[in-house]
Amino acid sequence: MDIVIDTSALIAVIVDEPERNTIIKLTSGNTLIGPGSIPWEIGNAFSAMFKRQRITLDAAQKGLSIFESIPLRYIKPDFVNTVTISKQTNMYAYDAYFIDCAIRQKAPLLTLDKKLQSAAQSLNVQIIGV
Repeated sequence: MDIVIDTSALIAVIVDEPERNTIIKLTSGNTLIGPGSIPWEIGNAFSAMFKRQRITLDAAQKGLSIFESIPLRYIKPDFVNTVTISKQTNMYAYDAYFIDCAIRQKAPLLTLDKKLQSAAQSLNVQIIGV
């Protein structure tokens, strides 16, 4: 089964947050997919953690190595659909990319972001709960 995984769930796995083991169990044996923006979002998440002094450079570099080992299939967004979703849900396009991916691939969305979950559910996207 294809599962759209967002940055929040990937970061939880990469930096060993409490949800890590559950996410690994839920995704094991499935194909992880998402928009091509994921690598940039991972980098941005690390930069935000630096600002909050939540992670060291060494830990971030180790995290990037872990990220690169996660098999992900990238899906090109439908930008017209994405801006429509962004307008409908009042969310940034970066969040709408995940919803667009889930809708077009007919795949559930795995996210820890409550706002993204709510927006996706409002568009009848199946959510995988953690």
